[in-house]
Amino acid sequence: MAYIQVEEQVPGIRSLVLFRPETGKYLYQLVQLLLRGNHSLSEAERELIAAYVSHRNGCIFCTNSHAAAARCLYGSAAFIVDEVLINRTFGCISNKLKFLLQIAGKVQLSGEAVLLEDIAAAKNAGASDIEIHDTVLIAATFSMFNRYVDGLASFTPNDDAIYTEMGKRMVEKGYQLPEQPNK
Repeated sequence: MAYIQVEEQVPGIRSLVLFRPETGKYLYQLVQLLLRGNHSLSEAERELIAAYVSHRNGCIFCTNSHAAAARCLYGSAAFIVDEVLINRTFGCISNKLKFLLQIAGKVQLSGEAVLLEDIAAAKNAGASDIEIHDTVLIAATFSMFNRYVDGLASFTPNDDAIYTEMGKRMVEKGYQLPEQPNK
């Protein structure tokens, strides 16, 4: 049960943005731009970064929902998501993404954990300044989202099928403020 009075059975961040849509709309605009905007990193790679940071933060809702979206986007290569999140192996991804995930993991701990040599390694693997910038911003944003969701104990489903459907919806419709349920 959530710590504040939100719509019951509305999972994760959705219940929180419905509680306060005047702030939620800006959160959704930011994530729409970061994960669905035009970018040299694929939508699947950006969703994987979000899921990876959420997994490291222990946020079950955000991990499962963004992993589901990443799996949907990767299609026949969906195994990549589990390789990175569950097996913690990076052999199935590009060196560039490997180094970007390492930066994201450091941001998850502390922005100051990112060192010049981390940036240099990512650049040597082909990462651009915008890819590095947006990786750091995705990691910082999802660390905040994870703390928001878990800090208010929002509803976290435990049914994989719910997350699969959620991932499909996120891929098809992007990140739009949910409509208020009928009361």
